[in-house]
Amino acid sequence: MSLIKSISGIRGTIGGKAGESFTPLDIVKFTAAYGTWVKSRQVNEHKIVIGRDARISGDMASKLVAATLQGVGLDVVDIGLSTTPTVELAVVAEKASGGIIITASHNPVQWNALKLLNENGEFISAKDGEEVLQIAESESFEFAEVKKLGKYYTDETYLQKHIDAILQLPLVNQAAIAAKQYYIIVDAVNSSGGVAVPMLLKALGVKKVTLLNGEPTGNFAHNPEPLPENLLQISNEIQRGRYDLGIAVDPDVDRLALVCEDGSMFGEEYTLVAVADYVLKNKTGNTVSNLSSTRALRDVTEKAGGTYFASAVGEVNVVTAMKENDAVIGGEGNGGIIYPELHHGRDALVGIALFLSHLATTGYSVSRLRATYPNYHISKNKIELTPDINVDNILASIKEKYSKNPINAVDGVKIEFDKEWVHLRKSNTEPIIRIYSESETQATAEYLANKIITDIKEIVSQQ
Repeated sequence: MSLIKSISGIRGTIGGKAGESFTPLDIVKFTAAYGTWVKSRQVNEHKIVIGRDARISGDMASKLVAATLQGVGLDVVDIGLSTTPTVELAVVAEKASGGIIITASHNPVQWNALKLLNENGEFISAKDGEEVLQIAESESFEFAEVKKLGKYYTDETYLQKHIDAILQLPLVNQAAIAAKQYYIIVDAVNSSGGVAVPMLLKALGVKKVTLLNGEPTGNFAHNPEPLPENLLQISNEIQRGRYDLGIAVDPDVDRLALVCEDGSMFGEEYTLVAVADYVLKNKTGNTVSNLSSTRALRDVTEKAGGTYFASAVGEVNVVTAMKENDAVIGGEGNGGIIYPELHHGRDALVGIALFLSHLATTGYSVSRLRATYPNYHISKNKIELTPDINVDNILASIKEKYSKNPINAVDGVKIEFDKEWVHLRKSNTEPIIRIYSESETQATAEYLANKIITDIKEIVSQQ
């Protein structure tokens, strides 16, 4: 069993003892702490928007969250089965004080989490997250008297409102997309994407949409993280049929992976690269991605006359850097697109619309479009953490060992080797150290990662 309390919320596995996993008592405790923090700020109306993905524990957790928020005296607008970006948009539309999304994003079915938003529909800052954690730890919350309990409302219109907002964006070329008469297959991993993605594609004028794992039962047909090894079914279906594109999303639809017309992977790192390329062809500006994302975004940005900036890993850090540097597009190399003209949040739906607009206006096939970008390879690895592993000591030792190389220590340790790099950092969402490396060949990327992994194991053995 596992419970991770971080500045971005609470995440854990279902079942077990309170304080050790994602139990009803923990859900109530952290929701009450968040509600108390919201009320103390006195921003906007005392109203919170909530929504969830389709995972099995979502309905239970959602009811607990809603009742607890009412209990601390906050009104609740429940938009039900939805997506993370849809909740983010709804917070602003409702002029709410914040929002909670009940989703563990890409984690397997036994996990769930509370993602906490501020009044701008953005993830709360590190400072605000610390305040929420302190309130929870000290249980410094009080519940409302009977006549001051919050009210509860439902509103199931926000998915359509989200899609309508996407269609209104100047760079979304609905006419060009419809003219191409695309055949598209979607893997929705038995969650919210099974509802949201077909709605969007039909609104864009896609001729035929085939849905895999579309029923939002929460019984994920495969590991829900949209990585190549988890997308074999959609790849095989494309090879057997006639499709122009394959689309895969994670359970809360904030990550987007694409599959070419021949069944090959476009590459989750290149989702952002392609969308940024399209945006930059129409508007000169800057871009942002995190330290673990491909160098290809920098190449595309500089070619278009803009400046690329790197942030620490985590959506809130990317958004902060985007605002500071007036970025026209940004995101993360895990398939997360942040398009500020719509909102400052990872959004697979707007990513789909912009990518299809790009594809349609170039007239290329998906594989041909992919071939137009610099070809870097990333090796993504991880080491499971045990309580006796001193992560800070590991990072300090690696930093010292490679002190002669350019090093960025904003988030973990990133070591530059000319155009190659290795980035190692403790995950915000899982008890692991992530080791990412990039090179112009997959073999070299894997060699670099394995070299650092060997270094880490040697350091651990000496602890």
